[in-house]
Amino acid sequence: MSSPLKVFITGASSGIGLALAAEYAQRGAILGLVARRGDALAAFQQSHPKNAVAVYAVDVRDAEALAEAAAQFIAQYGLPDVVIANAGISRGAVTGHGDLRTFREVMDINYFGMVATFEPFAAAMVAAKKGTLVGIASVASVRGLPGSGAYSASKSAALKYLEALRVEMRPQGVGVVTIAPGYIRTPMTDHNPYTMPFLMDADRFAVKVANAVERQTAFAVFPWQMRIVAMLLHVMPRWLYDRAFERAPRKPRAATE
Repeated sequence: MSSPLKVFITGASSGIGLALAAEYAQRGAILGLVARRGDALAAFQQSHPKNAVAVYAVDVRDAEALAEAAAQFIAQYGLPDVVIANAGISRGAVTGHGDLRTFREVMDINYFGMVATFEPFAAAMVAAKKGTLVGIASVASVRGLPGSGAYSASKSAALKYLEALRVEMRPQGVGVVTIAPGYIRTPMTDHNPYTMPFLMDADRFAVKVANAVERQTAFAVFPWQMRIVAMLLHVMPRWLYDRAFERAPRKPRAATE
């Protein structure tokens, strides 16, 4: 009988992260869950008494606390088989409107938080020549979306980082999987003031992600229709892109102090 899968997930208190935690719990995995909202993590832990679930109320911007959570998980359960850097935020931000704090916060969580998530596990995985690092990027990384420059830039940075990491880790026996979601029904997308084509439920998305990780798919876009959209956007001439998107609806700016 094989031992249960060990999965460590950030941003696990809601949205995609919560759906991934539920999917892996259904598959009998041992879970390490990280999020800022410890109450939501505790609620998940209590609702899954048959699963081994360790929870850590940690902000991924705090690299030391994140490393301590990783060390605690390893000490209790051993090196995880899968680490999913999912923590992320999406906020409207516009240059020239005093949104520097928003730009920095989005980059710190979506990009540097991903690096900080993998850092405590990477060397041990290389030494063991096993394990999979999974990063949640976005279709929004393909082009700079007006009003979402902070989010597009952070996800583009994550996408390129994951690509470099995949090539670095491949000879070491460690897998790197990049997941680029389109529109997924979560609290983060609930208030988008525009049409979201091919909107996918988070639980269905989580099943597809877990299957892609199991297959060691290097790069996957869900829903599949958004892969075609991303390819078209990637090759669209700049002049056409500019004209098509300059009047596109935009995510509202985050409130500033």
